[in-house]
Amino acid sequence: MPTLPTLAILPVKGFTHAKQRLRGGLSDAAREALVEAMLADVLSALRLTAIERVLVVTAGEGARRIAQAHGAQVLADEEAGHNAAAGLGIRVALSEGFARALLVPGDCPALDPAEVDELLARPAPQPSVIVVPDRHGTGTNALLLSPPDSMSPSFGPGSARRHVELAQARGTVVEVVELPSLALDVDTPEDLEALAGLSTRAQRTHDILARC
Repeated sequence: MPTLPTLAILPVKGFTHAKQRLRGGLSDAAREALVEAMLADVLSALRLTAIERVLVVTAGEGARRIAQAHGAQVLADEEAGHNAAAGLGIRVALSEGFARALLVPGDCPALDPAEVDELLARPAPQPSVIVVPDRHGTGTNALLLSPPDSMSPSFGPGSARRHVELAQARGTVVEVVELPSLALDVDTPEDLEALAGLSTRAQRTHDILARC
């Protein structure tokens, strides 16, 4: 059964403002290089999936450059926050007739294309929401929205439970699906340690970490 036309949406901060919690262990230059490498790894992985198009919502010139180099569409963002950027992407998905939107972060460099395709192939009634939690089970690392406006995203602390509750309040079918390669988003030194154990993916990210 063919998958429904899907737009992947990546809200991405400007590199100079990203990953402030890594500042203690990395220089500013190393931190920015790491953020750049993670985004490139994510975009490379998404190109190997069944997703029709990738949209990067950003105000950062570096993120714009990397997105364009990987064939992604870029939408200017005024850095009003992650949820506002996600909303901009959702409006693009609706205006261009996509049946679904996959909100995915640019800091999950170990993203496995096969896992994404398995997610896209899951039965998804209209409307429906699939929540992919982080490795702690509290945050949300991805949302698959069918159709794109089936729910307004509410990322932030405790968002996994909140997204489930918001979908249920609307009478929308909601499912929580754990994907190992999307569970690890890199925000802290502990996340970097966890990533170090994944040697088969995130090659650009590993290369940067090896030089730090």
